[in-house]
Amino acid sequence: MSFGQKNSLTPRITWQAQNVGMPELDEQRLALWLQNVAEAHNRILDGLGYIFCDDETILDINRQFLNHDYYTDIITFDYCRGRMVRGDMYISLDTVATNAEAVGEPYHRELLRVIVHGVLHLCGINDKGPGEREIMEAHENDALAMWDKMTA
Repeated sequence: MSFGQKNSLTPRITWQAQNVGMPELDEQRLALWLQNVAEAHNRILDGLGYIFCDDETILDINRQFLNHDYYTDIITFDYCRGRMVRGDMYISLDTVATNAEAVGEPYHRELLRVIVHGVLHLCGINDKGPGEREIMEAHENDALAMWDKMTA
């Protein structure tokens, strides 16, 4: 492969941490999983940026870009073009931990759910309208089942 040429087998995904420690991630396995999830939705994973942060950072982003004044686990910025999935996702590790405890899930499992939640949004699945939350949860569960098969 020549310099600058992208390996079509590995999607371009960046992982960063802002005001928090970087969570332990199997980046190669996550990339393959997210690529498979996108393909299951007739999409092509082109470029993703994950930025892990704290509650205060995500609250600032929520206020600045969405005019929302509350904490959330993920904010997804959509740069998709056609079937090409591109976007940046800010994930509050504080809220992921709070949510994991609230629903009785292990932290790492809840983090996986939030990581794939952003990709599902980029694939066109919404969760704000009537009945959409249940649809999103079903897609998240399907994606997590894919993860489980990959890691078995």
